[in-house]
Parts: sequence; structure tokens; C-alpha cells
Amino acid sequence: MELADQQLIILGILALSLVLFVTEKIPADIVALAVAVTLGLLPIGNPILTPEEAFSGFSRSAVITIIAIFILADALQRTGVTEKVGSALLHVGGASEGRLVLAVMAAGAFLSLFMNNIAAAAVLLPAASGAAKRSGVSISKLLLPLAFATSLGGMATLLTTANIVINAVLSDQGLRVFSLTDFAWVGIPVTIAGICFFVLFGKRLLPGGSALDRTHTPDKSDLVQTYHLGENLFRARVPEGSVLTGRTLASSTLRELYGVSVVAIERGDQKLLSLSPDTIIRRGDTLVLEGSESKFRERDVEPYMEILPAPEWTEEYLESRTVEVVEAMLAPRSRLIGSTLREARFRDKYGMNVLAVWRADQEIVEGIADLKLEFGDALLLQGQKDRLPVLAVDSDLLLLMPKEEFDIPAKPGKGRVALAIFASALLVAILVPQLTGPVMLGGAILMVLTRVISSEQAYGAIGWKSVILIAGMLPLGIALSKPFGPGGTTVAGILGGLMVDTFGEFGDMGVVIGIALLAALLVQVVNSGVIAAVITPIAISIAVRQGIDVRTIVMGVAVACSMPFATPLGHPVNLLIMGPGGYSFRDFARIGIPLVVLSFVTAMIFLRVFWAM
Repeated sequence: MELADQQLIILGILALSLVLFVTEKIPADIVALAVAVTLGLLPIGNPILTPEEAFSGFSRSAVITIIAIFILADALQRTGVTEKVGSALLHVGGASEGRLVLAVMAAGAFLSLFMNNIAAAAVLLPAASGAAKRSGVSISKLLLPLAFATSLGGMATLLTTANIVINAVLSDQGLRVFSLTDFAWVGIPVTIAGICFFVLFGKRLLPGGSALDRTHTPDKSDLVQTYHLGENLFRARVPEGSVLTGRTLASSTLRELYGVSVVAIERGDQKLLSLSPDTIIRRGDTLVLEGSESKFRERDVEPYMEILPAPEWTEEYLESRTVEVVEAMLAPRSRLIGSTLREARFRDKYGMNVLAVWRADQEIVEGIADLKLEFGDALLLQGQKDRLPVLAVDSDLLLLMPKEEFDIPAKPGKGRVALAIFASALLVAILVPQLTGPVMLGGAILMVLTRVISSEQAYGAIGWKSVILIAGMLPLGIALSKPFGPGGTTVAGILGGLMVDTFGEFGDMGVVIGIALLAALLVQVVNSGVIAAVITPIAISIAVRQGIDVRTIVMGVAVACSMPFATPLGHPVNLLIMGPGGYSFRDFARIGIPLVVLSFVTAMIFLRVFWAM
């Protein structure tokens, strides 16, 4: 078949964008914007999309719905509603590993019915960490089930990005959209199957321990050993004549010139752990330093300090009655992402010393002051206990301790208001599905008008990168469905024809399984919203060509887009828990591949039962 210039350009843009999404050489939101701009420019003189079509993604009801859900979820979180629900579900779990896995997955799946998957996981992370600490269960046994449960629960509702995008594509082509509850007929059975898999079999495949389990034992006796901090701790005395005498820690240049951090000062019989940038170094002080001793010796040519023999390092060198060592994670939209600790003036702002950083399945203890922080990083912090309540409510960090331990009150009297507004918006959206976008945005506006949250907090709650990603990719769906060439064929029709040629011999259900399988494979490495925007037009084209019910085949694509289990790249929530759980790519493959197979088979069975062709 001879392809028109526009069709060749669309195929080229599609292929290149998918490669860029997988390699992550360019931020996904920038790639999406480039896709929209290119479709509006090429070919010169007769572009594929008009300017209105190229930027129509920003005016779609789907994008408005996504923005509204971010705000509504943030309002529920700020008023303590979601935390109370999550904590109540986790407390039911008891102390056994199986019951805790069940409780964590039930809580994650339930919250993801109403809010963004990342937000649901972020809300439950501190509670799950606290439950692991109380029961003595490794946190690595809980976090992967939590992440996967949010994706499973999101499968059963319209209020997840991929499903919202699918509805937008259906609406663009004048087809009947799905209601809020249509996804539950397939999504709930798959969710139940996934939870049963973990409770009965999957928990045995989970890794036996995470590096973050060091604080999940009552005495924290393995803290130094687990973090291997002993390999990077050494003692040095300030001798007579040292230029450090009389200087503050901030002006000592120990971190800047020598690459070490002061974690404690031994002064006579005292041990000072509550250090601040204004703490003054005195002659005779023994400093407990974190960093490379060999590199320090090379740079300390004066010498300014006298290296002392290393003791047997224990946690008592790091903690006291008023000083504690805790873990925190970077929040999903943390302003610290992309900055170094030095640039963020972390110690000055939070009054906490960063002892180590966990990234994926490895610890970083050297050069952390100049390390660019990434999404999913976990930080080991040392500081005064009275600073913990401040950390617990900071929007840039997720302290891995339940907030109830700090007695932090929610906004007084606003929880019921937030819950009433959210429930009302959901009810109207269920009754009038075509008004989902305006209704959800109306609910978000009411949250601001009733002072549940401020307008600044509402804007800050929106994941703008996700919004731009979807707004930029939706025009590609228009391009895929636009006829070009002498026969007036569409790129979606051409690709759909290839799918029919491949799977058509297995009947209509074989074709449905084939297109859903393609979506399930791609979503392991590419954002589910992107896959929904690309695959849905192809699925619709197949349905028209084969006489298959459009809603059946599109529902197959929808549920497949919620199965990003085989790699940590499939969904941001997988990356979020990878660091604190100490997981590797192998862990995701070992557990995720069987779960994808089980979820897919279950979904196809119930798709046939409830969406009969």
C-alpha cells in the first residue's frame, strides 16, 4: 500500500516518540509537546493538524478531569480523610505477614478508586512503614504489593489517567463514553485475583529484606551495619593550633573542601548530636565525620586534624534521647528533585543531617552533598526529634513514620466538608457520565471556595507534567484517525489492519486479545496515558472494520493499560517504592510477569462475560 506523506510523517512521529518515551533521554512532557507542535507544522504548507487541533488537548474534558482529580485528592489528603481511611484499613491487618499484605493491598486498591495512583501510594507509605515496624515484617514485603494494588484498583474506575484518556478518544469520534462504574465489572475481579495471588503465592517471591528495615526493629541494633555507615565514619581530633578552632560548622569548609559531614562532636564526657550550622568547634573536640577517610587524609595537608583509631561503630554514635535517625522519601512532586542537598540548603532548612541516600537497590554515602536528587530517592536523616513534626507535614518529603505519632491535627472541621463535596461530585458523575469533567472541576472549585484548601495549594497539587503529557499526546489520536491519501485511509486503520491480519484467524475475541496484549506489553515501559492515546484509535478502527462492539475492544485496551507490573518503568508509583523497598529490576520481573499473566487472563475472561460480543 502506498502511503501519503502525512501518513508517513504520523508513523515516524509515533515511532520516534515511543522510542524517546522508553529511553527517557528527553522528559516525557517535552516529548508530548513536541509531538503536538510537529503535527501542527508538517508537512509544510499542508500540516496534518490545524492549529486548533494541535493544541486541542489543553481544552479537553479529559485534561480538566485529571486536573480536578489532583485537587480533590489533595483536599482529602490535607484534611486527613485519606490517611484515616488508609490507617483504619491497615490496622485491620494485624501482625501476620499475610494479613498485612492483604490490608495494604486492600487499602491501596480502595484509595486508587478515587485518586491518582501515586497520591494513593504516597498517603499509605508512612502508614505501611509504621505497620511494618509494629509487626516486625520487612517493609519490602509490603511496598511492592502496595504499588501493584494501586494500579489494580485504578483499573476498576474511570478516575485513572488511561481510562480518562480512552473516554476522551471515544468522545472525539462521537462514540458513547464509559461511565464511572463501567470499568468495575472487569476491574474488580482482576483486583481480587491480584490480591489473592499476593496473599497466597506472591509474598513468597518478594525479597526477604530491605535496607530500610534498619529502623523497623525496636532497638535499631542493625542500623549502622545495614547502612554500612561504619565504612564511612571516622573520628578526628581538633589539635592545638588548628584553624578550625573557634569556627562554626557552617564556616569550617569541612564539607566544601574535604567532602565530609560532622555527625557528632565528642567534648570531654559529652557527646553533642544536636548540631546546627552555628555550632562552634573548640580545641580538643573529637569530631565524628562521615565521608572518605582516605580522601580526607589526602586533602588535610596542614594538618588541621588528628585522625584517631576507629571504634566499633554502633547506633549510639548517631542517636540520643533528643536526636533520632529516620527515613524520608522525596514526595512525588518534590521541589528537591533535580537539586543537590547543597543547592537546597537542606541542613539549614530542615535542621537534619543527611547520612545516606538510597536509590533503587543501592546506597550512596559518599559525595551526597553534590548528588542530584531523583524521584524515588530515600534519605536517611539524623536530627532533633522536635524537628520531626515539621518534616511530617512538609510537602517535599514523605516521612516514613505514621503522622499519628506526632499528634498533627488535620484542618479543623474541614474533613467532613471535603468528603461531602467529593462524594457529591462522584454521585453526579455516576448519574450523568457525560458531565464528569465539569462536575469534578466544580467539586475542586468548591474545595477552594469553602476554604478546605487555598488556591495556592490547589495549583500546587496539580501534577503539571502529567497534564502536559496527556494534553500533548491526545492530538496524536486525532492524527491517527484522520483520513489521507486517495483511498481516504487512516493510520489507525492501517495499523488495525495489520492486527487483524495477525490475529483475525482466531476470531473476533482473538483480535480483542491481540490488541489488548499489545497494550499490556507496551505499558511495561511507556506511560499508560500515552499507550491509551495511541492504541485506542487503532482499537476503534478494528472494531469498525470487523463489526466488533467498540466498547468491548476498547475496554480490553483499558484494563491492559492498568497492568504495568513487569518493570519499574511501567508506572511512576513503581519507581516511588523502588528505593525504600530495596527492589531491583529482577524483583519486578519475578513477581510482575506472573501477575501480568494472571491479570490479563482474568480480564479477558470477565471481558467476555460482562461485555459479550
